[in-house]
Amino acid sequence: MTEPEPGRLAWVAGLSRDYTWVEGVPFLSTTRGDLGALRDGFVVRDRDVVTVSYPKSGSTWILEIVSLVRTRGDPRWVQSVVSWERSLWLEKATGVADIERQGDPRFYTSHLPLQFFPTSLFTSKAKCIYIVRNPRDILVSGYHFWKTIKMAKCTESFEVYFEKFLQGDVPFGSWFNHVGGWLQMRGKENFLFVSYEELHQDTRAGVEKISRFLGTELSPEELDSVLQHVTFQAMKDNKMSNFSLLPDFLMDHSKGCLMRKGITGDWKNHFTVAQTEAFDRVYREKMAGLLPGLFPWD
Repeated sequence: MTEPEPGRLAWVAGLSRDYTWVEGVPFLSTTRGDLGALRDGFVVRDRDVVTVSYPKSGSTWILEIVSLVRTRGDPRWVQSVVSWERSLWLEKATGVADIERQGDPRFYTSHLPLQFFPTSLFTSKAKCIYIVRNPRDILVSGYHFWKTIKMAKCTESFEVYFEKFLQGDVPFGSWFNHVGGWLQMRGKENFLFVSYEELHQDTRAGVEKISRFLGTELSPEELDSVLQHVTFQAMKDNKMSNFSLLPDFLMDHSKGCLMRKGITGDWKNHFTVAQTEAFDRVYREKMAGLLPGLFPWD
């Protein structure tokens, strides 16, 4: 699919590279315009399963894991339905309408900072999984990814993007504020915090942790099947998960791809000594007060 269907022409015509700033946070033009109404009006149901992350934290990986846990390792769903239709994006312009058409239990995802998320989540029994990742790797991954997205502002150099990331002048704002906000939910029984690094180090243990949280006890054979289909290579080869089917009017596939390396520590191949020191200063300042060793990269 290279062109939008007629019913969406007006929506596509309205897309632009200019961010929409709401309460100091920049959003892409594909984001719904009434975030306040979403926050106050959308009703989260007790059986909903929600995955939340800052962009480039591993959200696609979590979606694939949850999808396969739901099918008990049967890969037919993840191989026949694109990821953004398996788990609908809440903040997309048509997100709420699409989610409302789902049967229970509903499954959707979001990059929204805590202060924009529907407040009904916090009094519901819905299960919410938040994935975190070393922000240095997120910075590198985001630099490569956002160049492919046609609604994101083009950043010519890594040096410029580095500064914009530290300032929060990137889609969905500051990583520090995003993570700091959602960490307020730590310890609640219906919230699970998972790190990209722990999943990378021991995927089996991570999948078992997620399946237990979702109340699904997988047999050894089902678990093996999930693990087989959530490897980086399996997902990279799955056109339903690798974003290669994202329409050309949204993504310039000639400039890169969603699944680039799937590793940890790639930031060391990009940061200069000065950038490492500058990032560490901001990190210490922004994350002061958190428990030492809270994140695996600390």
